[in-house]
Amino acid sequence: MPQLTGKVGIITGAASGIGAATARLLAREGARLVLTDLDDVAGERLAAETGSLYLHHDVTDESGWPTVVAAAEKTLGRLDIMVANAGIGIMGPAIEMSLSDWRRQMAINVDGVFLSVKYCIPAMRRAGYGGSIVMLSSVAGLRGSAGLAGYSATKGAVRLFAKSMALECAQAGDGIRVNSVHPGIIATPIWGKLPPGANAPLDPDKIAAASVPLGKAGQAEEIASGILFLASDQSSHMTGSELVIDGGMTAGRITRLGT
Repeated sequence: MPQLTGKVGIITGAASGIGAATARLLAREGARLVLTDLDDVAGERLAAETGSLYLHHDVTDESGWPTVVAAAEKTLGRLDIMVANAGIGIMGPAIEMSLSDWRRQMAINVDGVFLSVKYCIPAMRRAGYGGSIVMLSSVAGLRGSAGLAGYSATKGAVRLFAKSMALECAQAGDGIRVNSVHPGIIATPIWGKLPPGANAPLDPDKIAAASVPLGKAGQAEEIASGILFLASDQSSHMTGSELVIDGGMTAGRITRLGT
């Protein structure tokens, strides 16, 4: 029996990378999905592949959220799962970052997650008891990183926002669980989208070989499997938790001895 039969979910930033891998896996496990992104060509293609509904959606635009939630409720019947995946990364020294870039990254990575909760929790409550919200944070939300101060600030905010929302839902007794996922270095298209001046393009495999204890970059499908676990009833006693999928990065460093 598929794990998500009868469930309806929304995935933001679904057109590529972790979002696309998550859409494929959740659909394969029986979920009916609303996929949102700004990349309409890739989004429509993925929607056709997974039998999902695609909507063009800027997560920072509050006026668009009622339409997205209505698509889940009115078209698919309810809302059970929210995967707040949309995000960007801007690298470089903080003192060289423009205020406009700081605000853009904060708007997408934090405001977008806030809006997903603001509009999706009421829909989950209308559906009945329960629901699962999965927020994509990062290992950068667990520790500092030179050259990623702005990004770390946003992902640290997501981490604690998830915990606070988990407690608010628990206090309300609505059965909605809220957890965060913290990927490490994952081989996704985001590495090729880093803005000019950030030493792009960067090779995640080379970076992982030097900094990840397991010696390799993770794959989007591996993060999707963690998201599936949190979205399903297999994690029914988890809320306010951090699921770290980082090849051992936050455990510490190792020294590889030559053979």
